[in-house]
Amino acid sequence: MDRSLRTALFSCILLLSLCVPSSLSQTCSSYTFSSNQVFSSCSDLPVLSSFLYWNYHPSNRTADIAFRKSGASTANWYVWSLNPSGQQMMGSQALLAFHNTSSLPTAYTTSIDSMSPSMQQSNLSFQVSNLRAEYTSGDMIIFATLQLDDRLLSTNQVWQEGPMSGATFTAHSMDSANKASVGTINFETGTTVAGTARSSSKKNVHGVLNAVSWGVLMPMGIIIARYLKVFEVANPAWFYLHAACQSSAYIIGVAGWGTGLKLGSDSPGIKYSKHRNIGITLFCFATLQVFALLLRPKPDHKYRLYWNIYHHSIGYATIALSIVNIYEGFDILDPEKKWKKIYTGIIIFLGAVAALLEVFTWIIVIRRKKTASFDKHANGTNGTNGYSA
Repeated sequence: MDRSLRTALFSCILLLSLCVPSSLSQTCSSYTFSSNQVFSSCSDLPVLSSFLYWNYHPSNRTADIAFRKSGASTANWYVWSLNPSGQQMMGSQALLAFHNTSSLPTAYTTSIDSMSPSMQQSNLSFQVSNLRAEYTSGDMIIFATLQLDDRLLSTNQVWQEGPMSGATFTAHSMDSANKASVGTINFETGTTVAGTARSSSKKNVHGVLNAVSWGVLMPMGIIIARYLKVFEVANPAWFYLHAACQSSAYIIGVAGWGTGLKLGSDSPGIKYSKHRNIGITLFCFATLQVFALLLRPKPDHKYRLYWNIYHHSIGYATIALSIVNIYEGFDILDPEKKWKKIYTGIIIFLGAVAALLEVFTWIIVIRRKKTASFDKHANGTNGTNGYSA
């Protein structure tokens, strides 16, 4: 090979090596810690340029671990955690590292117990010692010693990263890499397996059923009952439409409520207390409305007024709680933003229709009262009383 050609080829290779990010060529086994600490097991985690190292001590069931994030930003937070309840952030027992307000790397333990965790320091379900963070050459490293039990020897691991705003921890991205930062680890055998984020198909079914029933059909049923009955031509059809709409909403809503109970039983340790409590309240209110239909007095009954107050109060409370809980569900499920916007658009549309019908029906009612008053006055003037002294 010509010498000039060899020189050019060597220059190209050198240039390419400089252009390729070091994180792409790194492996856990090629890394040397600044403290010359050696680990018997390590794993190249599949996403977020992260690596895990550990030594397992079977005599006392402890594991010395090091979690390393390559190319770490000083403006981000980083988490590595164990989660026996599933491959997800909720329920994770986490080690958190970040740069504090003094620009020093800091680490502490935090339990992820909600979709909007405070990320404040808290105890974990297992003991952690020798916890510290180190930032060197663009790498954030968390060191710790974990006290393991039977459920933690082989369990799920979750790692994550997100931005900070001053001293505030803000939500991480929902990119594909962030969603796939889960897997399993076996401290005894020294193996890890990449995982995938838990399928949300059941959650999607739960969300769709409840959004359609409580969030769309129920408000439509109330609109039908409140406004169509003003039109004489719609009587008694409005009542059957109202009953059909609300009955359908109740049946679909109970199915959605049942899927929610199933999701809860399949996810021990994960609680969405507010969403759950509102859901139980909605089921109770809707069931009361079903019984109210069976006990509905005739229009001229002396208790009909009290029944109307009860029926309307529970109905409007159900709609208000339904909308609140659907948005709670959106925050939990965290679907594409377009779905939340679509539902918001539906609610705005139904609200606008209700507002227009409210004005229109009040005009009709007022005109009827004026007509009735005029007819009564006319009958009083021209009738028998009109000829009296």
